[in-house]
Amino acid sequence: YIRQKSICIIHPYQTTESHEVLPKVPVPPLKQTLDTYLKCVQHLVKEEQFKKTKAIVEKFGAPGGVGEVLQKKLLERRDKTTNWVYDYWLEDMYLNNRLALPVNSSPVMVFPKQTFRDHKDALRFAARLIRGVLEYKALIDARALPVDFARGQLAGTPLCMEQYYRLFTSYRYPGLKTDVLKVQMNAASSVPEHIIVACKNQFFVLDVVVNSKQLNETEILSQLEKITKMAENAEERLPPVGILTSDGRTEWAQARDALIKDQTNRDSLALIESCMCVVCLDEPSGLEPRDTTRALLMLHGGGREKNGANRWYDKSMQFVVGMDGVCGVVCDHSPFEGIVLVQCSEYVMKYITGSPSKMARASSIRELPPPRRLLWKFNPHIQGHLAAAGDRLQRLVNNLDMDVFKFKVYGKEFIKKQKMSPDAFIQVALQLAFFKCSGRLVSTYESASIRRFQEGRVDNIRSATPEALAFVKSMTDERATFTDSEKMKRLRDAINAQTNYTIAAITGMAIDNHLLGLLRIAKELNMEKPEIFCDETYLASNQFILSTSQVPTTVEMFCCYGPVVPNGYGACYNPQSDHIIFCVSSFWENTGTSSAVFVKVLNEGLLEIRDLCNRGSAAATKLADCSQGAGQPHKSGK
Repeated sequence: YIRQKSICIIHPYQTTESHEVLPKVPVPPLKQTLDTYLKCVQHLVKEEQFKKTKAIVEKFGAPGGVGEVLQKKLLERRDKTTNWVYDYWLEDMYLNNRLALPVNSSPVMVFPKQTFRDHKDALRFAARLIRGVLEYKALIDARALPVDFARGQLAGTPLCMEQYYRLFTSYRYPGLKTDVLKVQMNAASSVPEHIIVACKNQFFVLDVVVNSKQLNETEILSQLEKITKMAENAEERLPPVGILTSDGRTEWAQARDALIKDQTNRDSLALIESCMCVVCLDEPSGLEPRDTTRALLMLHGGGREKNGANRWYDKSMQFVVGMDGVCGVVCDHSPFEGIVLVQCSEYVMKYITGSPSKMARASSIRELPPPRRLLWKFNPHIQGHLAAAGDRLQRLVNNLDMDVFKFKVYGKEFIKKQKMSPDAFIQVALQLAFFKCSGRLVSTYESASIRRFQEGRVDNIRSATPEALAFVKSMTDERATFTDSEKMKRLRDAINAQTNYTIAAITGMAIDNHLLGLLRIAKELNMEKPEIFCDETYLASNQFILSTSQVPTTVEMFCCYGPVVPNGYGACYNPQSDHIIFCVSSFWENTGTSSAVFVKVLNEGLLEIRDLCNRGSAAATKLADCSQGAGQPHKSGK
């Protein structure tokens, strides 16, 4: 097979039609990136530190300097590859990261709370969900998904569809130093025809194709009923091996090395690693199913005492169906972005709620071979790994501070009336909230899709702009030195700066991927690490204390994830026409952060910005009335 460094693609597909026309990701001009970098960091570091950084950057970018050498090599790489940044980015963002996948990396989609009358009702829902997944996968396999077009800024551009083809065909293998993402591409013989069902921490193989015919909904339901019966059998219950996948990646790689010494374990792992997806049938958690609780249960399953071991985190897609109606999807983030998860989730939810149930009459049921339980052989060494993984997951569960907040006063319609971009507006509001919490701005990450380019993933919009700082200072100034019109001007400046950076990012002109590329080229040339990348400013600028993402949905559901640094916040938001859902996460262990406090000041800030806009509109109307009135004789209202 074709082997790239970090991702092996087995039997690549032919390029798609849209692929032919999409351009390659550009390499921005070196000077432009260095100038933008300085502008991004100047107001976030102390003056002394900035002087030092500026000198380092100027030396790096000087004619005949190191920067030019690296830039030249990067341009050569662009000519030779489909996407010069893809491997670098994938390794840096995901595969080299040693943190556990739950909370730290894997985002989740939380479905609306389902009301199941009984156990069988929940299994019916699971059977429909599986049918919906099979239909969606059939669309992908037939390459029949309509091409996505950009919305928001520069709308209408066709987008790369590659990520969809990895939804059900990828698997992330843990490694001691770096993970490997494998994508099984469509060789007819290797198409996965089974899913793995997790129930009571046991794993079962459910073949979805029998005698070359796909199972219908009734057949799937009957297989799920058999699985839950088998899982009830306490004598046959095996230790909760799934909890190993929730551990740090190096720890899981070590445990996996111990597991594969035994053929039984190798066989079971092979079946999980080649499945289409995992369906987790969760036990009731016993917790009140508020939005925040459901988000926590999706993110980590509630730990080993609840459903934390009823998972297999290496698999890209895990659909969770809780017997208490807590449902959603957990995904490994390395093969695709949130929008792909949204599209798939929405298709499946619409399938479940939209079409009448396709339960066949009992007479038409085939005799199906029963589902198979995956067997595991354990020794004391592996038992030790299980216990340690359970302890670490519990620590993660106890540490996560999550607050799902539905802001109901207004949504994107109000923002559009102000002639502002909803995304830029919300980003500025998040900067205001952070400033209110800590009196400063920090390096902020907002993911920007670069799917306008071949195999494009994301770059970073650095939302903590100098203009945002000027605005938040005017809003929090206690001496009230700023007039409304000054504040309004600063708000518009902040929104314009955010919008301009967004456009730069989606057109491949942001700085983060470029700087990463230069750093990686230096490493490949065995050069001493350039000073710009050892500089305190650079290191701080890559600690994203505020990690944000817009994940809009058209069906009632929301996405969330954890913070990416110990002293940070994760802030995922879903703007709807008349409300905005925010999912704010932080860690309890860090005394400097609090999700509840952040949500409180975010709410305040959103109201303050609305009042400012309304006062601005009223003043503008009054002014227009006055100027009109001045030119006309006044008519009595009688």
